[in-house]
Amino acid sequence: MMFRRLCIISTLAALSPLATFAQPLASPPVPVLTDNLAQRFANGVVAVAEDKVITVDDLRREIGPRVPALQRSARNEKEFNEKLESLQEEIIQEMIDRILIVKDFKKDDKRKVPASYINNAIAEEQIRRFESDRTKFLAYLRNTGMTYRDYRKKVEDDMIYDYMRSQQRKSSNIVSPARVESFYSENKDRFQQDDQVHMRLLSLTRQTGETDETLRARAQKVVDRFKAGEKFEDLARELSQDAKRTKGGDWGWQPRADLKAEFSKPLFELTKGQSTDPILAPEAVYLLYVEDRKFAGLQPLAEVREQIERILSNQIARESEARWLERLRRNAYVKIY
Repeated sequence: MMFRRLCIISTLAALSPLATFAQPLASPPVPVLTDNLAQRFANGVVAVAEDKVITVDDLRREIGPRVPALQRSARNEKEFNEKLESLQEEIIQEMIDRILIVKDFKKDDKRKVPASYINNAIAEEQIRRFESDRTKFLAYLRNTGMTYRDYRKKVEDDMIYDYMRSQQRKSSNIVSPARVESFYSENKDRFQQDDQVHMRLLSLTRQTGETDETLRARAQKVVDRFKAGEKFEDLARELSQDAKRTKGGDWGWQPRADLKAEFSKPLFELTKGQSTDPILAPEAVYLLYVEDRKFAGLQPLAEVREQIERILSNQIARESEARWLERLRRNAYVKIY
């Protein structure tokens, strides 16, 4: 079941970039891309990995969805061409790695992707992108230069590729406490924090013609109810007149620097569980409440342990995957033209 779930998710994720392939490209136009590849790979072959040939058409099909974003990020034609060349190298390596990973999967005769998984993934994709219209789906394949058999093979290979990579990452994501503590000690600058307060806010909008005294008096009644023991969040849900009313006026963690001085000055003089006096403004009167406080300085290790574990886990996974790919490449026949 785990393999099936990973397969379906992987396939949909892998197929989604194809949705942009048929879209028209902004300047520079398609011929720039076509001519570039035709000149570089005059015989139409990009690379050979094991017994698989990667053609210019294969490469173009993979590059196509990424070109619009490349064009948007490039400031001029020179930068675009440089990025395009870098992208070509990256995708060629990706395509080679994909072939080697799929081969590594298939070395074990017991590991197979059931046909029903591929069928289900393709059916879901047709529903999502082509409204269950098989005619539109087949027209899309023709536009991209793929046969149904090619497409089906790609779906299967994408499943295997993403599954194998996820398994590789899973096998190497254990982070020792000692490594967490070492990272924390060596990167303390990353864990410095500003004064912060977990703030709740209750606002009462000034009514037409309402004086400061009347508005302040309305707010004081709320203060009196709070001091009498009612919860600030309940008062905010009942009385506040802003977008956070349904959340009990909860504005989450706010750094001192992000708040206006008329809010930050009284707010940061309080401790947890306290509320400000009414703060008068032209449009409304405000009451601020301190749900919790974090003080400026180095965050304790206990607060950032999970964050460090995620950083190190991703780092270990990348390193492990790099070693795995290097082993596959070293033991394979690969020729790039």
